[in-house]
Amino acid sequence: MRKITDRLYSWASELEDVTLEQAEVLSRLPIVEGHVALMPDAHLGIGSTVGSVIPTKGAVIPAAVGVDIGCGMIAARTDRTADHLPDSLDPFVQAMEDVVPAGLGRWHAHASEEARAWWAARRGTTGTELTPKQEQRLMVQLGTMGGGNHFFEVALDEAGRAWILMHSGSRGVGNQLANVHMEVAKATCDFDFAGLRGRKGDADLAWLREGTPEFERYIRDMLFAQAYAAKNRSMMMDAALRWFFGWLGAGAESARINCHHNFTQREEHDGVEVWVTRKGAIRAGTEDLGLIPGAMGGKSYVIRGRGEPASYGSCAHGAGRRLSRRRARETLSVESLVSAMEGRAWQRTFGDRLLDEHPDAYKPIDVVMADQADLVEVVHELRAIANYKGTS
Repeated sequence: MRKITDRLYSWASELEDVTLEQAEVLSRLPIVEGHVALMPDAHLGIGSTVGSVIPTKGAVIPAAVGVDIGCGMIAARTDRTADHLPDSLDPFVQAMEDVVPAGLGRWHAHASEEARAWWAARRGTTGTELTPKQEQRLMVQLGTMGGGNHFFEVALDEAGRAWILMHSGSRGVGNQLANVHMEVAKATCDFDFAGLRGRKGDADLAWLREGTPEFERYIRDMLFAQAYAAKNRSMMMDAALRWFFGWLGAGAESARINCHHNFTQREEHDGVEVWVTRKGAIRAGTEDLGLIPGAMGGKSYVIRGRGEPASYGSCAHGAGRRLSRRRARETLSVESLVSAMEGRAWQRTFGDRLLDEHPDAYKPIDVVMADQADLVEVVHELRAIANYKGTS
């Protein structure tokens, strides 16, 4: 860990100057209580840095939680081993396109009974009144995956046991609710952001004050979207496991982990109650199990937190981008992506659409894990053998 200033600590051995500048500006906000903690996967974000842990007193920054509220990871360990698997997992990748619709504009044609029941039990719990169109959309999107870096993978652990893991969030409803509150924060926050070096994006750091109706509505919407994201991951995992075990002719789930990495919650640190916002970071207390995925087709980790106080009991949420999506498309080739994914089942015919997810666009996961050895202990190392992503 490197103490950059009294208000900014970093676990990242690889950190761009523009990311460091963004985090330093964030750390100087008057609502920050203590220091901002940068995780090893930290990289430039909208408003605040992805891979940051932000303790605030009496206020929350909606843009720090971000537009994919409750985005996170889920993994299921199965009783199947490498010996039970066929030579090719291409059928798994192909089947997921129907079992778990993914990508921009793709969801179920009709809401399932499970989705309808889930929404019926939670109608009226949001801080923002949803329109009938939003209600219908959130139901048909339950059990579907977004695009970008969201994925399904089959992986093997050190004992050869098969795992299924996936990354996804709160789909359209989380995005819509987040944008509402980000605009409210900009309209109501009276802080003079010009004092923060006059950077154009600093207004994205606008906050909502605890005790105000605007704050209460945001917290209700955030908790709803967080619950939606967790349910979404569970439904997708259930559907994938049903297909997987049916395909293999047998199988059972033996463990499951479901964790968020875009959220805020009230916690006590050093005897002070604060709101801890984890933007692209997971909670890593001593009782917490978590998931840290690497780049597409690479290694991922099941971890147990060490509860490090300086990181507010947090750790990295993944490998972290090294290249922006635009830069990746400009500098990397489909041929090198095909080479990097050799030996794995994946959507080969969509290589041009997946170029911005090229493994070389991300930091090496081994470096990220070495950087945070004081934050987590490795429980399982998972080696990907099949990958499915949303394409558009």
